[in-house]
Amino acid sequence: MKQLLQSLGDGATTVVDVPAPAAPRGGLLIRSAATLVSAGTERMLVEFGRGNLLSKVRQQPEKVRQVLAKIRSDGLAATVEAVRSKLEQPVALGYCNVGRVVEVGAGVSGFAVGDRVVSNGKHAELVAVPHTLCARIPDGVADDSAVFTVLAAIALQGVRLAAPTLGESIVVTGLGLIGLITVQILRASGCRVLGVDLDPERLALARRLGAEVVDLSAGADPLAAAEQFSRGRGVDAVLLTASTRSSEPVAQAAKMCRKRGRIVLVGVTGLELARADFYAKELTFQVSCSYGPGRYDPEYEEKGRDYPIGFVRWTEQRNFEAVLDLMASGALEVAPLVSHRFPIDDAEGAYDLLASDRPSLGILLGYPEVDDDAAAPARTLDLPEASAAPVAGAPAISVIGAGNYGGRVLIGALRRAGADLRTVASAGGVSAVHHGRRYGFRRASTDAAAVIAEAGVDAVVIATRHESHGPLVAEALAAGKHVYVEKPLCLHAAEVDAIEAILREKGAAAPLLMVGFNRRFAPQVLRMKALLDGVSAPRHLVMTVNAGAIPADHWAHDPEVGGGRILGEACHFVDLLRHLVGAPIVGYEVAALGEAGGPPSPDKVTITLTFADGSLGLVHYLANGHKEVPKERLEVFVAGRVLHLDNFRVLRGWGWPGLRTMRLWAQDKGAEASVAAFVAALRRGGPSPIPIAEVLEVARATIAIAAAARGAAAAPRG
Repeated sequence: MKQLLQSLGDGATTVVDVPAPAAPRGGLLIRSAATLVSAGTERMLVEFGRGNLLSKVRQQPEKVRQVLAKIRSDGLAATVEAVRSKLEQPVALGYCNVGRVVEVGAGVSGFAVGDRVVSNGKHAELVAVPHTLCARIPDGVADDSAVFTVLAAIALQGVRLAAPTLGESIVVTGLGLIGLITVQILRASGCRVLGVDLDPERLALARRLGAEVVDLSAGADPLAAAEQFSRGRGVDAVLLTASTRSSEPVAQAAKMCRKRGRIVLVGVTGLELARADFYAKELTFQVSCSYGPGRYDPEYEEKGRDYPIGFVRWTEQRNFEAVLDLMASGALEVAPLVSHRFPIDDAEGAYDLLASDRPSLGILLGYPEVDDDAAAPARTLDLPEASAAPVAGAPAISVIGAGNYGGRVLIGALRRAGADLRTVASAGGVSAVHHGRRYGFRRASTDAAAVIAEAGVDAVVIATRHESHGPLVAEALAAGKHVYVEKPLCLHAAEVDAIEAILREKGAAAPLLMVGFNRRFAPQVLRMKALLDGVSAPRHLVMTVNAGAIPADHWAHDPEVGGGRILGEACHFVDLLRHLVGAPIVGYEVAALGEAGGPPSPDKVTITLTFADGSLGLVHYLANGHKEVPKERLEVFVAGRVLHLDNFRVLRGWGWPGLRTMRLWAQDKGAEASVAAFVAALRRGGPSPIPIAEVLEVARATIAIAAAARGAAAAPRG
């Protein structure tokens, strides 16, 4: 299928063939009929991408500070690679889509195949969208009108926050698409509307839609106009739907308003506010969030958990429905807002228009009609750019998951290790095509099951979200494929048991299973291991991880999706200490830092590990430190000697003949070496680089530790 993508590096927009997605659980697969280009949001993305590096730096000062902090902690080379990789990744554009349902995902009710729906789907022939971000289109509303629904919901949410009442006088500053729709919604609410803009054609359209107007290009004074419009009382509310870096629209809004007037920012403006303008009138100022309640809430948008209507009357989806009802009644007219139409094949021309000085308003992209009897869309595509034939004897490897780490680190390491790269899969297909072309895969796919079942493939690398690790590992092992899975192995003890049962059943013919515990393979850890193996005394190890805070709604915190940060990341350090001790874990205790007025935190913990040889290990996994402090520090005390590893850059030793300092030019956590070890094991037919007994042991230990950290199993085990 065809999809429109943009490069953040140079701003180029390209129509690319990507494999079709499947309907997700809780979602719909929709065949697009039309999509609308958002002149505000998408223009900013294009301008950002087309700007030079200095321009990008100026627009994102916070990102610059993050980059500088990363240079200080991780080194220049690692930082440059991370930034380059980010800028090279394509961005899927668009969020205003109309089409027909072709597949209904599990757990969805209220929609059927053939329904005509709106959604916030991308500019693509097929889109997979959560059902809470879709709404059925009334029969009387044409596709070319319905495609404005999502954009109109942004306007509607701004109006709801302004809380207009019948007869109020309201100013709309900025008469682009959202501004012109806002005018109509306010008129439908019984309000008098004054529109402010620089463009005579848009002002004329606003006048036709029932507003009085102020032409800034003709030198009109908006404050005087608002004074006259409000009969000398000040307007009741101002909705800012403009896109500008200037703070002047906010300052003008404050001067226009009556005492206790309301200002709602729907667009983008500068926010240098003068307290005096707001203080004397007791004005309220609010920023509107997109389409309404539910936006950016993963429980609503990703898991499809609707809010009870008795408590949240207007959600994103219900705002969509309200907009469509306005269109069906004739109260909202969007046909006059269409200025240009392009077929999807010429979408690049649409974005050239968007970025130019030529006037435009509503730019629609059209998609080819497909017969109901047409073959199902391809979920796997051949990539003609595939690299030359691999070296004889190279293991054939496919990859499931092409996100940040999988695409930036694992896939490149596989290629450099000499693997024969077959198929790369991702849920949406975009990253699969991007990394597939970049690294020379033969195919890109969105079908994980087909990747696992593919004939002639020796091994599968799994780098998906954590909740899918266990099922995919079990499926791949059962299919006889060797597996390299990014940590963790799985999220549940029952999944560990199932994986062990498959390996036991296959016996001597069992495939290799390796978890991406790369820190075992870091060059400085290899040196530490060699030194420690020469000492028989018990060790005391202290691992301090300045993990940093992540948002509470991040998927890594979700027990169902990420398993929590202890299981999702701290497993690395449980494995590292297990490796350096060289003896089984026989007990653990977990102490969590208490939060003020609440329960202990699951990502500010100290884990105490006891080992069969009498060694002790401490893992301080902390999300409450300063972000500029290096992330990882390891200290080992044994037999009157000390090893100190600082962030995988500097290893120091005291009491070790032949070791004083081992310093690296760039941070090396062993990611490249761990992948190379796996590929080498496949090539020579040897055992897994990490013994399977240790893989299963660490998985069970970290699952129990994570449960204890969440308070699900508070009593220590030993």
